[in-house]
Amino acid sequence: QVQLVESGGGLLQPGGSLRLSCAASGRIISIDAMGWYRQAPGKQRELVASILSDGGTNYADSVRARFTISRDNSKNTVYVQMNSLKPEDTAVYYCNAEVITTRFSRSIYWGQGTQVTVSS
Repeated sequence: QVQLVESGGGLLQPGGSLRLSCAASGRIISIDAMGWYRQAPGKQRELVASILSDGGTNYADSVRARFTISRDNSKNTVYVQMNSLKPEDTAVYYCNAEVITTRFSRSIYWGQGTQVTVSS
């Protein structure tokens, strides 16, 4: 099996910065796409940013130019640097990964989520 463990959430004031990390472990041959999603109370889960194994990235319009996604393939870890945070960024942030576990098998795995609260 594969586990994704997130860290770095917290409470901070508007305009602040935070970096989230998500490390994958377990039976991993390689990881294709990795991404961050978020879910605010009463809203659907939405994509924040994603990154391919070759470094190609994609961002939600609401976070473009404020958030930066990156990954360390040697550590099976994905990061998101969040700057100029706004109250509307408040949500539970989840990472996911498309993991190749055998020659013929790939699956999507999710982390447990980490709370980010932006409030004055």
